[in-house]
Amino acid sequence: MKSFLDKASEAYYNGNPIMLDAQFDILCGHFDYKDIGHKVTGGVPHYTRMYSLENCFDAENMPLDITECIKTPKLDGAAISILYVQGKLSLALTRGDGLIGKDITDKVRFLVPNVIKRTTIIQITGEILAPSSIENSRNYASGALNLKDLKEFKTRDLTFVAYDVDDNPFETWLEMMEVLELMGFNVVTSFDVTKYPTDGIVYRINDMEVYRNLGYTSHHPKGAFALKEQKEGVITKLLNVIWQIGKSGKVSPVAILKPVKIGDALVSKATLHNIKYIEDLNLEIGCQVEVIRSGEVIPRIVRRI
Repeated sequence: MKSFLDKASEAYYNGNPIMLDAQFDILCGHFDYKDIGHKVTGGVPHYTRMYSLENCFDAENMPLDITECIKTPKLDGAAISILYVQGKLSLALTRGDGLIGKDITDKVRFLVPNVIKRTTIIQITGEILAPSSIENSRNYASGALNLKDLKEFKTRDLTFVAYDVDDNPFETWLEMMEVLELMGFNVVTSFDVTKYPTDGIVYRINDMEVYRNLGYTSHHPKGAFALKEQKEGVITKLLNVIWQIGKSGKVSPVAILKPVKIGDALVSKATLHNIKYIEDLNLEIGCQVEVIRSGEVIPRIVRRI
């Protein structure tokens, strides 16, 4: 499964996803997959590492006291870093694996200030967004960063929205965002996302000293997280369990369900992963179960009623 999720992660960051975001999130959680991002062959190192956000699907068990946090939309675009040296735009990179990204300076210079009033070296991170009215808007934005033709890139309807600075003297995150806005950047705290894609809510500690003291895991900051919605399932009956052999030769159980409508699909089967999954849910033939479509695609039993 790790190799499959590696491929899915690479496809996602290249703008050609092989599954929906919610589906990827669920699989990452189920298989404890942490390697968000992908290796970039011949890439360029970020000045400072780009971390991903920890995802939370349970509003009753959030990892931070949200009364100390600023709430902003979680932007659903292509994350990048932009490096300014002595106030001049010097380098812009795709996220890649967070350590190394692809050089996209020639394109990003059309979307952000090329000169800012800052004499130190700073790395600004944020998201390239396309309007929700564009089909597969995230893929549209990410794919545009791979274009070789600058004339074509300039025709793309794209916007950069900033949400972090690597090294700053600010006491609060809100102050940081205000300064970036004065420099000429769109910032997540004030940008109108009504016409742009989002996929959750970000909570971030406002006090920068507290945020820095919390530190980081190897994958994400401890002072921020993304709250995402876990959609409710529907109730149906477990009629039978069959075993099937996959292409790899692995044998896995499949639930046969009383057909039920979930969204726009009629569902009659659901994955059960393995015997431990069946035992953990205490499933028996004839019991009532709750079924969801992970990422609006894969039917999955989440609990016994």
